[in-house]
Amino acid sequence: MKNEINLIDLSNDKLFEVYEQKFKAIADQKRLQIMNILTQKGEMCVCDLAPIVDMTQSKLSYHLKILLDANIILKDTRGTWSYYKLNQNEINHLLSEELCCLFRPSSRC
Repeated sequence: MKNEINLIDLSNDKLFEVYEQKFKAIADQKRLQIMNILTQKGEMCVCDLAPIVDMTQSKLSYHLKILLDANIILKDTRGTWSYYKLNQNEINHLLSEELCCLFRPSSRC
């Protein structure tokens, strides 16, 4: 009797994990608000961003870390202050045809 091992195609699993992290990061109203403010105002210091979003710096830092870990925003540290801006390349990538192609038949991509 021949033993067969069923192989699972894991080629997309890592890619799906990356997108899951990114979409979880933006699936929060406060983080969307932060992203919108950064879109409008450009690069901002946490000290200037906190009063606009009406959050303590510690709570804001929690949300910024999630966006940073998902590469949605970029951080630049100058002295003791951190400045954040939207990672426009990542936003363009998330809204691109590449992601859409994951869910279309091959002939359409």
